[in-house]
Amino acid sequence: MAEKIKKDILIEALVTVYPKSVSFLMDKGVKCIACGEPIWGTLESAAKEKGFSDQDIDKLVVDLEKTVTAK
Repeated sequence: MAEKIKKDILIEALVTVYPKSVSFLMDKGVKCIACGEPIWGTLESAAKEKGFSDQDIDKLVVDLEKTVTAK
């Protein structure tokens, strides 16, 4: 079983372990991962760049975890 998603997960690790996360993040406006823009840093830093508050980021992490682990 893969590790639980946390806001300090590196984007590269996230999309490697959870490929479904790419479309989820794109839908939320967090970086254009599929268009080839290089992604460095954490999920939290990428979300903050898009204007997410700390509360929004906590919800993003919960929703992302539910989405990528859904059967």
